[in-house]
Order: sequence, then C-alpha cells, then structure tokens
Amino acid sequence: MNTQSPVTTDFLGMVLKMQPNIIVSDEQLFDFCQVNRDFRIERNHQGELLIMPPTGSETDERNFNLIVQLGIWTKQDGTGVGFGSSGGFTLPNGAVRSPDAAWIKKARWETITLEQRKRFAPICPEFVVELRSETDNLKTLQEKMAEYIANGTELGWLIDRKQQKVFIYRPEKAVEELDHPSTLSGENLLPGFVLDLSQIW
Repeated sequence: MNTQSPVTTDFLGMVLKMQPNIIVSDEQLFDFCQVNRDFRIERNHQGELLIMPPTGSETDERNFNLIVQLGIWTKQDGTGVGFGSSGGFTLPNGAVRSPDAAWIKKARWETITLEQRKRFAPICPEFVVELRSETDNLKTLQEKMAEYIANGTELGWLIDRKQQKVFIYRPEKAVEELDHPSTLSGENLLPGFVLDLSQIW
C-alpha cells in the first residue's frame, strides 16, 4: 500500500504527484494553467505538477528590467524571438518549463506551427535566464538549469540575487560561477548583448 502523500511542498511552492494513476495531457495541462492564472505552473519530466505563487513585487520589477534589456537587443538584432516569464515550453524530455526570460532563433521558431505556438510550444530555447527570488530553493533552480542544457539550451544564466552570484551554464562545460558581476555577455549566441546587472541586483 502506497502511503506517500500526493502533495509535497518546498520553498518553491507545491508539488502535486500525478503519475502513474493520473496522466495529464499537454492540452489538459494548458487548460489547467488557463483557469489558474494566479499561479505559475510547470510540469517536470516525471509528470509532477509544480505550482508556485506569484513572485514578490521587487523580484518582478528586477525581472522586468531583465526582459526589457533582452527585448531591446532582440528587436535590434532581428535573428530571434524573446519571451518573458509567462511563456511555457514543452522540452524534449516531456517537462513543461517557464524560464524568467528566454530567446529562440527565428529560423527554429518558424518551424513550430501557429497552432503549437498558441499552447506550450514543443521547443527548448537556445538561451534561458532564471532569476532567483528570496524564497526560491537554489538547488531546485540549479537542477532546472541543468535540465535546460540537457534538452538543448546553449547558454543559461542563473542569477542569484540572494547571494549576489551568477551561475553560467553551457553544454559539456563545467558551470561557471561569478561573484557580483556588473555585466553579463551573450557571447557568440547573442552577439552584442550585454546585460547590465546594476538594474537587477
């Protein structure tokens, strides 16, 4: 007899264990998210639903500054499309994730049908950013970043405001850790993009 509770919690919010008894399809998950817009909902590769409350106003203001900077560069560069924290993507491993900011090459994005774009597009962004809030569990975010890389992300930034650190993720390379950098470079993937962290810290 399974005595494990179907609901567990951590610093990120609530984890609902679904499988193997309940299988939530991609369409059902999308509809569930639409009727629960006050929460940020993701699905991990094990089929568990991760339900997180909205971030605090300060964190959201910092995230807005991040998205604005990425958005300005994206418009000027013209080779890709940018996304904020409300967009969800279905990764190759079946997880549905919503990074705080993301960027996808336009040529890849245009291979996704218009119908697929209306839901959680089946694509892993080349570039992702996660901004740690006061209540976010660092280990959980680090595992999430590793998942992005394993599923096709080419460059990922985990910005830890709590410790004033940045963790940079790249395929087949050790995670680079920076202490309170003033800027971050988009490297060869996002040529010319420099994030001013003075508006983020």
